[in-house]
Formats: sequence, C-alpha cells, structure tokens
Amino acid sequence: MPLPTRTSSPTVAEAEADAWADVLVRRRLLHAAVPVPTGQWLVQHEAAGPVRVFAGPADVVDLVAVIQLRTRSPRPDSR
Repeated sequence: MPLPTRTSSPTVAEAEADAWADVLVRRRLLHAAVPVPTGQWLVQHEAAGPVRVFAGPADVVDLVAVIQLRTRSPRPDSR
C-alpha cells in the first residue's frame, strides 16, 4: 500500500530534518531515517537494529547534533 502523498509544502524544520537525514544515511551514520505522514520519523541506526520513533523533525535535528558531537570530538587516544 503506497503512503499518502503530502498535501502541503514541508515546513522549514521538516526540510532541514529531511536534508540532514539524507546526509546521515548517505554517509552511513544511520541505516535509515524516514518521515511518515503523521509527522513522526522512523530512525534505524543499524540494519538489524530496532526502529525508533521520533516525534517530529526537531528530534531528528537533535539526533544530528548528537552524531556531529560524537564524530567531531577528539578521541581520548588521539591526544
């Protein structure tokens, strides 16, 4: 069954979350991040891992910040 099509333009927050989710998936920092018609997002870190349900685009952007902090922080063994 196909998902219903969007009847309105995405908000700035939705567009930002969508763009960041695409980057994270392309760079293999996430396995999947998919918006659903309810405004929620389904996020999966690994192919065999659990699917998490995020309340909205702000939660996706928060996840991006956490991932950026983790990937950009100097590792203790590199000091």
